[in-house]
Amino acid sequence: MFKPLSLFLGFRYVRSRHGKGFSSFISASSTIGIALGVMVLIVVLSAMNGFERELAQRLLSVVPHAELITVNEPIDDWRASVKNVQNNNKVISAAPVIKMTGMAQHAQSLKGIQVRGVDVTLEQQVSAITDYMIAGDWQDLAQPNAIILGAGIAKKLQAKLGDQIQILLPQTPKSKQTQQSQADASGSQHFPVPLKRNVNIVGVFKFGGTIDDTLAYVSIEQAVDITGLSLNQAQGIRIKTANVFQAPQIARDVAFTFDHYVYMYDWTYTQGHLFNDIQLVRMVMFIVLVLVIAVASFNIVSTLIMAVNDKKGDIAILKTMGASAPLIMFTFIIQGFVNGILGCLIGGLSGVYLALNLTEIMSSLESLFGVKFLSSDVYFIDFLPTSLHQNDVVITVLVALFLSLIATIYPAWRATKVEPAQVLGQI
Repeated sequence: MFKPLSLFLGFRYVRSRHGKGFSSFISASSTIGIALGVMVLIVVLSAMNGFERELAQRLLSVVPHAELITVNEPIDDWRASVKNVQNNNKVISAAPVIKMTGMAQHAQSLKGIQVRGVDVTLEQQVSAITDYMIAGDWQDLAQPNAIILGAGIAKKLQAKLGDQIQILLPQTPKSKQTQQSQADASGSQHFPVPLKRNVNIVGVFKFGGTIDDTLAYVSIEQAVDITGLSLNQAQGIRIKTANVFQAPQIARDVAFTFDHYVYMYDWTYTQGHLFNDIQLVRMVMFIVLVLVIAVASFNIVSTLIMAVNDKKGDIAILKTMGASAPLIMFTFIIQGFVNGILGCLIGGLSGVYLALNLTEIMSSLESLFGVKFLSSDVYFIDFLPTSLHQNDVVITVLVALFLSLIATIYPAWRATKVEPAQVLGQI
């Protein structure tokens, strides 16, 4: 026999419990329930971490981290403004932008688009759009009357590389003033008509999600010509930050040093719902699966109550031999806590293994059943990402162990209330 006595008795009762029918089944079910809860929680948290990583590294590689768009007058010298913005040590790079919204037409097809006039060279420093080109070359955007479309737009218009399409854009203020002067001279009212431009498709990009269905690029020189701005003018500055999750604060800091009144936009305005959805799902799944672990843990209560009833004679003998209440209580706590330890060990190891190989496992299931769980046409990725964090594993295991320990307290306390005289008198 070894010390402490409660540890010896607890492990001895655990060994003697095996093979005893219903009691053994309840004990095994609690262990399996805890293991499943821990395993699934680790896998789910790793998947949420994976989505968050892909959001930061993939989606935000194309979407600008922040934009400063002028309120009234355009930026007169965007090169000087870009240099000023880059003086902030939290800004990696900056580039000019002119934003326009209009329609694209090819044959009988129409599609609403968001046109971005960008500098061909500087845009590559704030966006990884060139990594997603599936047709043409990004540098061809510098050609006259050139446009690069998202794959969704090209599909809707039934257009391909080399085709000519027409874009229809709202009248610029300069065009409206000219039109108004003509109307006053003729004495008749002219209704605004959209500006029409014939452009050639020099490239198509495919990123995934709604970006492909809405976004198109033209050179900043062409955008200046369309909007009636001067050669060195721009509507705003796009910013790439060192830390995407600090983009709102960085945008404010930069705006305060800017020499224009600007609207401050960051990625949380346009894509923030994805990040919020990830956080919401993470919280909900954590609560739900912790409750699953709690239910499994409290099966330990049933196991220990049956063990106490079965061992009343042993408890009575121990008490008559001078065993204290804490010794008896710790004996049954250890007996029940073994289930929690085994469940956490099995669930933790299984969860870590599945989390590390989740992407490959899901790919194998997709190939086996011939289905696609994530479509790049709907989401910004077409695979299930995973990223295992040590803190998630530690917190999950500690929560499960704590719930298992709590579940043992009441049955163990009941064991200390056994009256030796009543029990031994019935033997």
